[in-house]
Amino acid sequence: MREIVLDTETTGLDFTKGDKIIEVACVELINHIPTGNIYQEYLNPEKDISEEAEKIHGLTSDFLKQKPPFKKIVPSFLKFIKNDSLVIHNAKFDLSFINNELKTNNLNLIKNSAIDTLILARKKFPGSPVNLDALCRRFNIDLEIRKKHGALIDAKLTAKVYLELKGGQQPNFSLDLKTDTVLDKKEQNTGFKKKWEERIFLPTNEETDKHKKFIKKIRKPLWNFYN
Repeated sequence: MREIVLDTETTGLDFTKGDKIIEVACVELINHIPTGNIYQEYLNPEKDISEEAEKIHGLTSDFLKQKPPFKKIVPSFLKFIKNDSLVIHNAKFDLSFINNELKTNNLNLIKNSAIDTLILARKKFPGSPVNLDALCRRFNIDLEIRKKHGALIDAKLTAKVYLELKGGQQPNFSLDLKTDTVLDKKEQNTGFKKKWEERIFLPTNEETDKHKKFIKKIRKPLWNFYN
């Protein structure tokens, strides 16, 4: 089963007001295991970026002017995602921007099924914060690399959150957030290889006597109901 974890960065929050995609990134999962196969493109929005947006993602207009517009990367983007399910945190936002870009360029809209980790998290943790930062903290996922928002970084974090929401990561694999590789458990410095010495603590005679006296004082012990 192939799934694609996807994220975008944009010039703003509303494509109906002219906001555009400036970065798109994808992380491939096979049977819920990251393969290390990724897709990432920075895009020229062909418009200036506001200072407010720049503070969030750190991408400048000068940097993006050297990058291709969205229509140039469509073939490679569609080839990567194919018809597989897309895993997205707040899918409505990202898909609306992607489909708006496709529509603007007179191209067919994508019809991939989508799994929204935001909705999954709301169902699993009703009433709790379910933004990406909050979920990473809940699952003890390292946020050190998320100094600013970035589509590839956020796609990798979303992949880890998704695997936790599905019941926990596969035991032998982990997605390295600082690179694009999948690490085997033996290659990780996680401490799993350490063999702990078994420690057995026996009660003293005094402790045993005190316990017996305590038990006798209980009038209706719960365990009697199951005898």
